Amino acid sequence: MTELTRRSLFGLAATGSVGLAACTTLPGASQAYDGEVSFDHGVASGDPLSNRVIVWTRVTPKSGSGPIPVSYEVTDAAGAIVSSGLLSAEASHDFCVKADAAGLSPATAYSYKFTALTRAGEVTSPTGRTRTTAASGTAPVRFGVVSCSNWQFGLFNAYAALAAEDNLDAIIHLGDYFYEYGTDGYGGEVALAIGRPHEPTHECVTLADYRARHAQYKTDPNLQAAHAAVPWICTWDDHESANNSYRTGAANHNPEKGEGNWSDRKMAAVQAYFEWQPIRDMEAGRISTAVWRSFDFGDVATVCALESRLTGRSEDISWFTALSGATGEEDLAQRAAITMGQVNDPDRTMLGVDQEAWLDSELKRSVDDGKTWQVLANQVVMAKVALPKMQDTLTPEQIAAQDNSYVQQMIGFSALGLPSNLDAWDGFPAARERLYDSVTRAGARLVTLAGDTHTAWANTLHDAAGKRCGVEFGCTSITSPGSGSAVKDVPELGKLFSDANKDVDWHDPFGHGYILVTLSADSATAEFRKVSDILSPDWTLETASVWKSEPKEGGVTCLKPA
Repeated sequence: MTELTRRSLFGLAATGSVGLAACTTLPGASQAYDGEVSFDHGVASGDPLSNRVIVWTRVTPKSGSGPIPVSYEVTDAAGAIVSSGLLSAEASHDFCVKADAAGLSPATAYSYKFTALTRAGEVTSPTGRTRTTAASGTAPVRFGVVSCSNWQFGLFNAYAALAAEDNLDAIIHLGDYFYEYGTDGYGGEVALAIGRPHEPTHECVTLADYRARHAQYKTDPNLQAAHAAVPWICTWDDHESANNSYRTGAANHNPEKGEGNWSDRKMAAVQAYFEWQPIRDMEAGRISTAVWRSFDFGDVATVCALESRLTGRSEDISWFTALSGATGEEDLAQRAAITMGQVNDPDRTMLGVDQEAWLDSELKRSVDDGKTWQVLANQVVMAKVALPKMQDTLTPEQIAAQDNSYVQQMIGFSALGLPSNLDAWDGFPAARERLYDSVTRAGARLVTLAGDTHTAWANTLHDAAGKRCGVEFGCTSITSPGSGSAVKDVPELGKLFSDANKDVDWHDPFGHGYILVTLSADSATAEFRKVSDILSPDWTLETASVWKSEPKEGGVTCLKPA
């Protein structure tokens, strides 16, 4: 067996992208770390394939200096080591390490752990569980689907519930894994009341800021438990960088306030994400915003994880900005018409040209390979959604109860029947039609997963001509507040949305939780789970609703309650 040189151990291995499964020779005592270390942030695995999976941890140096030698091992159910190697935790990667553990068997559960070598002895991480995907076959696949976990708004009880779910093949995180705001921003008042403020206390702008925020979130025991339970497939939304981010900027990026160049901030956020998440490097030694990738789960499904923020998304268009200061109904209507002209620009893209072409190819490949379902791990809602006409559907007492200025503005706006969320696919209608064209040409059975809104959705998707193109399951948040907390005293709000929109079968704007999505050769089923409380460690779990679609030749059936 070839012994690693010091340069290869502490150089190439530090990227976490070099295959080291065959290397098991531990460094000598002279190379052992000269200080104390711990594993404060748990372990994680991700991006599972049929023969390999990413394993991740972060070593926390308590004292000493220099690189920290770290070994990892993956064991099977009998305890035999099936993959192992050496890594190096270094300051250049914030002492995070990850390995692409290879040589694994399909559809198999494994355990894994890390060991840091110090001069005082070995220090071992917690043990995680992971599993590979099936190479073939029609065994059902079961995912937990989550998004929008804001530390400041409450406890991560939903992660604890998810960690306890049986028979999960993976957890799919659709973005807003953390929030970039400081303690004076979104959620700050709640954080002050419950003693859960962000670290650092200011908004994240620099690489050091983003690293510190990742580190804080991964100290949460419930999040650690969910990471240690099963592999994750992660994709970011906007808050991993800045609110309402797009390719060339963000609504929450302000150079005039000393926040610097957007490109620098964007790439700092991306670097920290690659360091701190169990995501496979797109190219060894190089970080990139082009993180779209796909995963096959036997013959049941292909999951395409999309990137819809930092690579190809056109500039943000916001109703809040467009309608701010409107002086009456006529002015409101004129501003809305101008804004919709911008929204309908055929050159607007959500994914960008390269990713659109990749997705078109992946949908065809998946169908040609005989996969039953083509699943999009997508950040934002794809369904067409307009506000219910509040002046007609709310009582005078309900209208008078609205004390949120934006909600008050939306009451008049809702009479126009226009899409309400331009940060979702409704703000990119031409791009959505191109995606639906790809689905139709491929004969795909589309299941779209969505996050972002902090509310739950069961949607049947239609193109501009009214043709059914797929179904969508939108998850609520881990902690971030939904529209039900902003619109006061309207308990029937979800039904008002479903009544007002052809695409919306069911909507729940209240509560926090996740979706369990089960895919089989016969059906796609979504169970919407909710925790009873996020402000107390005492909580219960309920299933709010269950919806199902079935495959048909070249498409899917409408969603029905199950």
